[in-house]
Amino acid sequence: MRNTLYPGNVYRITLSLGAGFGNCFEHMTSLQAMKEQIQQIAPAGFYVALRVGFSFPEEELNNLPDIWVEFYTTHGLVVQDPAMRWVYGHTGGIRFSDMTLPDPHQVRAHAAVFGLGHGAVVSVMAPQDKGRRSYGLFFRDDRDFDDAELDGLQRIMRQLHEGPEEEKSLTNAEIEALKLQSEGLRLKQIAARLGISESAVKARLNNVKRKLGARTQSQAASIAAARRIL
Repeated sequence: MRNTLYPGNVYRITLSLGAGFGNCFEHMTSLQAMKEQIQQIAPAGFYVALRVGFSFPEEELNNLPDIWVEFYTTHGLVVQDPAMRWVYGHTGGIRFSDMTLPDPHQVRAHAAVFGLGHGAVVSVMAPQDKGRRSYGLFFRDDRDFDDAELDGLQRIMRQLHEGPEEEKSLTNAEIEALKLQSEGLRLKQIAARLGISESAVKARLNNVKRKLGARTQSQAASIAAARRIL
């Protein structure tokens, strides 16, 4: 089940892992591996969106209470949330208690009612990312995050933003095959265009799926487009 907080918004809350574009749970080895580390720092809940392009994240992981997700979505709080405004205006990390942005709709007070009394946000984007960023919202209910915990969350988010090393290693031949397929050519046509066998084309496209963590070729093309590979 998925709740989209408002049409076209990049901050989506996913109620079940593995659903939706770019959220291939069986391939999210890095994000999955980091889940326990994040939970230790943010035991009340968290939401992580990785490599958000124009509209959707390539991967996301929601560990927030369902009742808060429902309230946040129903009341359209994403457009009022100072944490989300901070995400798209800054990089780094900050505790909600240190944030100076106004909160006239009392988003933080509402969150506290749902056991999310203390929060922090991390936003990561490098100059070469061309607008793609990763971010996370993290919560505790017992106390505020200390400096070491905030530093740890930033380190984790930087690692997740970079992604597995193999995701960066698409060859020119693999990109060429993917580009032709995304243009609507069939395997036989791609093979003829490239002067190779159909099995060789299939192998290249399967490599692309594996490296990008995609379940389908169309999903691989979408991820590649979001990363400006195509």
